[in-house]
Amino acid sequence: MVEQSLFHASCIHHLDPRLRISCAMCLAICFSMLRSLAGCLTGLFIGVVLLVLSRPQWRPIRRRLMTINIFVLFLWCITPLTTPGTALIQYGAIDVSLEGTQLALLVTLKANAIACIFLTLICTMSITEAGHALECLRCPNKLVFLFLFTARYLHVIAKEWSILFTSAKLRGFIPHTNILTYRTLASLLGLLLVRSYMRAQRVHDAMLLRGFTGHFRTITTFRTRPFDFYFLLAMLLCVTAVFFTEYFGDTYV
Repeated sequence: MVEQSLFHASCIHHLDPRLRISCAMCLAICFSMLRSLAGCLTGLFIGVVLLVLSRPQWRPIRRRLMTINIFVLFLWCITPLTTPGTALIQYGAIDVSLEGTQLALLVTLKANAIACIFLTLICTMSITEAGHALECLRCPNKLVFLFLFTARYLHVIAKEWSILFTSAKLRGFIPHTNILTYRTLASLLGLLLVRSYMRAQRVHDAMLLRGFTGHFRTITTFRTRPFDFYFLLAMLLCVTAVFFTEYFGDTYV
């Protein structure tokens, strides 16, 4: 989840979280099934427009998009060389296929479009809002608990690892590529697992003492307002436009 401080106040932030999660999932599924360049470009345009409307702080958003595209770059290094088809570039034993290049281009467009959608609709809400919205959407309770507890205690586990690693360095541990380093890291991971298990037991006991019955209770209530219906209508029009361009566009894969 992205901190809300990365975004300025906008109308998108006041949407019903249930609607935002539903629209993000539906748009992501629709974009993932696109097979034409026109459809992917339309999806990317919709994602960029939504991202602009959310009024983000562009520097941290650019860093997150660059992180995603680093993984896409590896795809560009492999797919054009391994996908059979019409030769686009031939240099000795290297054969860059047209089909592989088109496939990498479509994946790049779809990945960035889905990233923009999730940065706009999902990452602008708090952890508790997202968990409550998932529960209202009838997601399995165990998955909701796993999501909330992972978001809540991930930094705690990271802090525990930092303490263990610092204590090892104070005792003269210097990481190298050897058996001693691997054994030391394995021991640290084992200690981290034991400490995490003990903390989980303490948290579970504390929750039972506070009357936890397997259901999170919150005073937050979601209300559907007229603007939510307008946004839903706009998203339906966007999906229609995407499938219209997909139908009349050239299919590449």
